[in-house]
Amino acid sequence: MIYLDNAATSFPKAPGVAQAVADCLEHAAGGPGRTSGAFGEGPARVVFTARERLAALLNWADPTDVILTSGATYSLNLALLGALRPGDHVLTTALEHNAVSRPLTHLRSQGVEVTRLPCPDGLSPDPAAFRAALRPRTRLIVLVHASNVSGAILPVTEVSALAREAEVPLLVDASQTVGAVPVDLTADRPHLLAFTGHKALLGPAGTGGLFIDPALDLPPLCRGGTGSRSYSDEQPPDRPDRYESGTPNVPGLAGLGAAASHVLQRGVEAIRAEEVHLSDRLLTELTSIRGVTVYGPPRAEERAGLVALNVGDLDPAEVGLRLEREYGIITRCGFHCAPWAHESLGTLARGAVRLSVSPFTTEAEIEQAARAVAEIAR
Repeated sequence: MIYLDNAATSFPKAPGVAQAVADCLEHAAGGPGRTSGAFGEGPARVVFTARERLAALLNWADPTDVILTSGATYSLNLALLGALRPGDHVLTTALEHNAVSRPLTHLRSQGVEVTRLPCPDGLSPDPAAFRAALRPRTRLIVLVHASNVSGAILPVTEVSALAREAEVPLLVDASQTVGAVPVDLTADRPHLLAFTGHKALLGPAGTGGLFIDPALDLPPLCRGGTGSRSYSDEQPPDRPDRYESGTPNVPGLAGLGAAASHVLQRGVEAIRAEEVHLSDRLLTELTSIRGVTVYGPPRAEERAGLVALNVGDLDPAEVGLRLEREYGIITRCGFHCAPWAHESLGTLARGAVRLSVSPFTTEAEIEQAARAVAEIAR
């Protein structure tokens, strides 16, 4: 099997992830902050270690500003529903995933005004377009770091500078980038950054987080038990407990901590260089095949490690099925939970086939995938 669906969820996971999950289930299965003695200290240490490693990966000094969640979708909902009220204006792009577009569609029905910057051909808007679209009632800018369909990497640093100048918070959806593209909170300074554990971080599903700038005070999306201040019926004001109600996914966080450790040791810059090399090979091969349309930026350096394509007039579902059944290649076909992005690409009527790499993808696998697409195109 050749697995090229890493933009959906990575496989294989980082070395040590499965063992960390198993060890936690066997030896540290108590409730952090809830179980007394050593049986409660072990889980608390697992959660603390995962938070510390994620903060280090994001280059942020205070780990308590990294809120641990069930994934990017929860994180984005926490940020969007917490930051916006009826009458507010939010500025976003036409490349956003449904984890952003669906909450914004809901908020629009509640009286929030949404401006969506166009992204012709799935490419990034110019940073100047964000400045031109700001209004006196703009309360949030929402920006995907890299499109999960076109692969385009958007200018987070430039938009963050603009947002801070305008005193408008910036929310970044880094689902496709944390772990595979350098993300530096200290240098880039977004106000909010959502990420998931099961994609480029190479960790388990059901894990992720949200960075919240210490100057930003969001209301919690969920309230309940936190293991702290249990004598009070008020939600604790302190981070991270303010945003982490309920017993956490300790085994998942054990795996996420192991995955973050692997990424830190290997180095995000090294991972990025390898994925750019693989993506470049894939782009070069695919764009040379007659009848194949490749979407997104022309250069691998301008995109995350994924390529979306169509083969002639074939249904993407047929192409994806043939790649799996005839060649053992796992891809993702359809609309990738991102109709706005497909509308930008002109593929909303039928979708596309997406191939996405990981640090464990080989050049031989890239060559086999390209040959398979070429045979189907012929």
